[in-house]
Parts: sequence; C-alpha cells; structure tokens
Amino acid sequence: MVSTQNNQPLYAQIADELRLNIQTEKWPEGERIPTEMALCDIYHVSRITIRKAINELVSENLLDRQRAKGTFVKKMVADDSDFATVIKGFTQELKEQGKRATTLEATLTKSHADHKIAKYLKIQPGDDILILERIRGDGSNRLAYFKTHFIYLPTYSMKSSDYYGSFYEYLKTKDIRVDKQSEYIEAIVANRSLQKLLKVSEGDPLLKRVRFTSQASRDFYEYTECYYIGNKYRYYLDFD
Repeated sequence: MVSTQNNQPLYAQIADELRLNIQTEKWPEGERIPTEMALCDIYHVSRITIRKAINELVSENLLDRQRAKGTFVKKMVADDSDFATVIKGFTQELKEQGKRATTLEATLTKSHADHKIAKYLKIQPGDDILILERIRGDGSNRLAYFKTHFIYLPTYSMKSSDYYGSFYEYLKTKDIRVDKQSEYIEAIVANRSLQKLLKVSEGDPLLKRVRFTSQASRDFYEYTECYYIGNKYRYYLDFD
C-alpha cells in the first residue's frame, strides 16, 4: 500500500503495485483493469495521481487504453523468432557489441522466499530459493551487478564457479529454456550498497533493469534485478 513516508512519489508507488498485479498475473493478459475512479477509492488518492501511474505502465507497453472501453493488460504476442530477438543475456549483449562478457565476482546463496519473491516465483513464502549475485563486465571493467532469484532444486550446482558464464546457457544444461519474458527499465541513483559493489560515487546514475523470465512447462521462474553503470553501458533493443 502507498505511504507518505516513502521517498517515491505516490503515483510511482501505485505504478509499482499495478505492475506487480500484471507480473504476478493477478491481472491476466487481455483483462480490463479497475476504472480510474475505482483505483482512486482503493488507494485514496486523486484521479490525477492514478492517471500518472497508469500512463507509466502504458509507456512501458504493459497496459493498453481503449477508447470508450477502458484500460486493459496488454497481450504479448510473439513467435519464437521474435522472442529470440528480444531476450538477451548479458553475454549475448556484449558479444553483439564486439566485446567479451566476463564475471568478476559470483556468489550463490540458498535462502527462503519472502512474500514479494514468492509471488514472483509462484511459490509459497518460506520456500527454498537460490540467490545468485554477480559483478559482470568486459574484462577488468565493472559494468553491472546482477541479483537473480530462482527456485532451489537439488540438481542445481551450489558452486559459485559454475555460474561465471552465461546463466541461460547454464540453464540449458538442465534442459530449461526460458520462453516468456517481461521486463522494465528505469534510471536510478546509486545507493551506498551499489556504490560499493560497482565502485561508483555517490549520486552516479545507474540503469536498473528488472527482468522476469519463465518456462512454465518446467515450473521455472526467474526474477532478476540488474544495475548497469550509466556512463559505461548502453542497452540495445532490436526490432524487425
């Protein structure tokens, strides 16, 4: 629920909650969301605030306004070739730029899902998960910090050294090939923790990329937060 004690503007807090409804499929693709007035009643804010929150998700291609009908969760229609073009791991991204992706540090921790992560991974709070944290770059240069959450299985290696390469290539060795993805990107300022991890200064800009991938047929779900150093990295999207 939104809070006046939160540093984020109210519309941004509401946008986060609406986004979560879409990502956890509480609002399935194609479903009409509550009206602006209904959302005003739910969040106890003005219609202008609700409209700003919805506009943010429309700009992210998550919602679709239809005149005289309402606002609907956008249907994502893509064939396999479209998906292969859009979804790119860090290794593939740098390869296309003529660079070699490297992992400078990697740690793997077994933990328990909190309520937020449980929703993302479609499990129960307290269930076992793995948290993979990596510092990635193009040699000796730090470019990004990745924090990946996925469901624990005994078949996964618990050796951090096994995750220095492409995470998606590692998943293929377990016969997991993600076939659905959603993500959003926003600009943020590095907090103290990220300053230390990425060796950047206070106030330096970062690109935050939040990714959800899955292969439902294998009960695989991933939630990753990626933080790229703003003045060292460019994120490219290819559309045919």
